[in-house]
Amino acid sequence: MPETLIHVDQISLNHHGKSVLDKVSFELKAGEFITLIGPNGAGKSSLIKVLLGLIKPDSGQVTKSGKIRLGYTPQKFTVNEFIPISVLDFLKLNQPVEEAFLHKTAKLTSIESILSSQLKNLSGGEIQRVLLARALLAKPNVLILDEPAQNLDVNGQMHLYKLIQGIHQTQGCAVLMVSHDLHRVMKESTQVLCLYHHICCMGQPESILKNSQFNDLFADQMDELMATYQHHHNHCHED
Repeated sequence: MPETLIHVDQISLNHHGKSVLDKVSFELKAGEFITLIGPNGAGKSSLIKVLLGLIKPDSGQVTKSGKIRLGYTPQKFTVNEFIPISVLDFLKLNQPVEEAFLHKTAKLTSIESILSSQLKNLSGGEIQRVLLARALLAKPNVLILDEPAQNLDVNGQMHLYKLIQGIHQTQGCAVLMVSHDLHRVMKESTQVLCLYHHICCMGQPESILKNSQFNDLFADQMDELMATYQHHHNHCHED
């Protein structure tokens, strides 16, 4: 059985008297690709912050394997245009890294040509690839991505998702990704976790598509999702 890298047990979180997370429990195992979906305001980013230790839950517990190495890309990243810093210097900021590994990672994420560019001059797609490269420099076995394709055009989204899928397949790290683009990401997922303050449903994509709560939450996207969804996989499911 794959090792459990993150175990989330009955996490609850309130903000100004309102429930943000309600008894959320799940596990992320080695090599898994979990897509976390849910409407705006469902608590997805709050759950990510709890997993990262940035927010303390009101109750419940997050247990991480002693072998865990986390890589993370935030949902929002604002570049200070008054601070001159190159992509290369940003990648090295507060983390020692071998030059050979840095350039290998830059090649993997297609940012070799912009290493000397100023961070403030990059496009949205370039910024996302730089953030992904920085996360990979930690040599993670768990990659947490909070809506990495937000604000990218269709071509930018497709390129970034293809890159993430390739990293998952070739490097074998577990991935937990928040996304709204259901028809683009579900085919890579080993599991889909549907959150609306509590876990509405969780399972393999094939079963999630048949879940009534999932259909209610994403009724406006179902036609497109059903028209484009195919689940090609090379992993095995336990009986």
